[in-house]
Amino acid sequence: MEKTVKLTIDGKEVQSPEGMNLMDAAELAGIHIPNLCYLKGMKGIGACRLCLIEIEGLKAPMIACNTKVREGMVVNTKTEKVQEIRKFIIDLILSMHPLDCMTCTKAGICNLQKYAYEFDLKESSFTRKKFGYPVDEANPFIKRDPDYCILCGRCVRVCKEQGTNVLEFMGRGIGSKIVTANDKPLQESECTFCGSCVDSCPVNALLEADRWRKGREWEYERINSVCLLCGNGCEITVSTKDGRVQKISSGAPAGSAEKYICAYGRFGFDCIEAETRLTSPMKKIDGELRGTTWEDALKIVADELKKAGKDAGFISAAGILNEDALTLKKLARDVVKTRNFDTTVSLYADSDSLKKSQRADIDRSDLIFLLGLNPSQWERVLPALDAAVRRRINRGAKLVVINSSETRIADVATVSLKGDEISNIKGIIKVAIEKGLKADKKLESSVKDIESTEEIEKASALFIEAKQPIIFSSPALFEAASNLSLLKGKKVIAIPLESNARGVVLMGLTTEGKTYREMLTDKMKALYVVGEVPLNKRPDTDFLIVQNSHLTGLAREADVVLPSATFLESAGTITDFMGRMKYLPEVIEPQGESKSHRDIFILLAKIMGSTIKRPTEAEVKKASNIKVKLSPVPFVKKEGLDISPQEMIESINASVINGSRLLWLKETEKTIAV
Repeated sequence: MEKTVKLTIDGKEVQSPEGMNLMDAAELAGIHIPNLCYLKGMKGIGACRLCLIEIEGLKAPMIACNTKVREGMVVNTKTEKVQEIRKFIIDLILSMHPLDCMTCTKAGICNLQKYAYEFDLKESSFTRKKFGYPVDEANPFIKRDPDYCILCGRCVRVCKEQGTNVLEFMGRGIGSKIVTANDKPLQESECTFCGSCVDSCPVNALLEADRWRKGREWEYERINSVCLLCGNGCEITVSTKDGRVQKISSGAPAGSAEKYICAYGRFGFDCIEAETRLTSPMKKIDGELRGTTWEDALKIVADELKKAGKDAGFISAAGILNEDALTLKKLARDVVKTRNFDTTVSLYADSDSLKKSQRADIDRSDLIFLLGLNPSQWERVLPALDAAVRRRINRGAKLVVINSSETRIADVATVSLKGDEISNIKGIIKVAIEKGLKADKKLESSVKDIESTEEIEKASALFIEAKQPIIFSSPALFEAASNLSLLKGKKVIAIPLESNARGVVLMGLTTEGKTYREMLTDKMKALYVVGEVPLNKRPDTDFLIVQNSHLTGLAREADVVLPSATFLESAGTITDFMGRMKYLPEVIEPQGESKSHRDIFILLAKIMGSTIKRPTEAEVKKASNIKVKLSPVPFVKKEGLDISPQEMIESINASVINGSRLLWLKETEKTIAV
């Protein structure tokens, strides 16, 4: 049980966890202590000095962001003395800051503006200073204007803690400046354009490059949602105006150090209005796709599916919603009467690994295992996992990487084990058993012939000593990872590549007949492809239906194309890799005549003479509520697809990349690589 202390803040009695700083303790009591440099979750550095408070019994004011609570402490946050100091600090900052609040893009959410208002400061009483630094705006994502910078250091600290290390201080005193290496533009600095710096910046020094004249902050409707562009399923906040998405930011609380989403999730929304966007159904006439009505398109599809019957096949991406997956399963099995339905999950995972995957909190872990995983912010493969692991390491956790391939994240690992993953896991288990950890006799017998190494000994020692270890595994290595977790009864989580991979598996959208691969190689009478799949050429099928939001290479070869809504235009749920159900609202209305996946399935079933009811929340929760107890299993590495995780993710996000400014990013990275 967490130990607490009692203290008094501004006359209020507060119960705070032991070790908490005064800034966070005050927040528990609903008391805001002014600050510009503090980020919740990170150690306070006291750079801005705005959070000075007075503690009874001490002569000088103290910094709230790095002063820990003590039993019986009496704190005053708004004495005449500290208010005078705060006003002086804001006055001084204003003397070096552009005072264009009337037209400033950050007006309404600017902390400096807020405090200037509270202290009734319209102008600075000090001599004005202007530095005239050049603006970095050569990329279409982030505009960096050093003249607005107040040197709070938030962007530098966030960038360092998540491991990207692009930004740093240069110079001393008021001539200091935040720069990239050699003061190069962002696109030449290994910047991943995640935009964490934008979310952390309290003023107008860092902002989205396309934000000018796209609405004031108070005009936006902010809607919490989830990004579906990779297996992380990051929480996002979508800002809309006049029915259009204006910007996307991390869904973490303001002022938090955990605010992270990658460039795809933050800037890829341009694809909603791309030239390749499908807004009406199409059918092939004389070898060319031409527009048609929903009634006509669905009638053609219904007739072909009836003819095909059990020889029809359904392939879906795993980025669809739970409700879509349930409806698709009903359409295939109950209406078309085929058992041939599968998803892209089968290309890199077996359903059992995702069903058995557990839940854990990485922010409480003291040891992290990465088994067969290569998360990377730079290649944008599970980038939020990479950032979270690096952040945790910077806060004191240890990392063990076990991978037969080279990984960038191994550079920050305490132990990195290369070579065959199964052999390394067996070695760790064997050493742990020899040093006293209890194991099932069957498990003990299966590792007895394994030889140990010095690095395996180190990894095993870390595992034995850890109080809150967490094991992240590729689905292919989940069974081996679960054997390791059983030694201490700790958590093991399989990490898939798609946002709702676990959800579609739990909804039962796993093959009962032919698999994904078999449906592509065995000639099907009709093949129905849903969403973005890693397939550009028409497979051998008599009739091809593609249901997608964009006119992809595969869609161009289809006989009928049905326009689906994007995830920002649909409402429903996903089940992330931790087993948490997340809700997505309809942020904007679907473009043109596009419809949600399940609406299309329901309409198609009706034309085929059947009725499919919309899945209820209770039905989704019931399907998700599978409890599986782990037990020792044979050490097996499941076969995967002959495609790298990076290629897989870029393939399923091809329309987002090609339909937005992200294409500039890909082309720029290719040029720099050359």
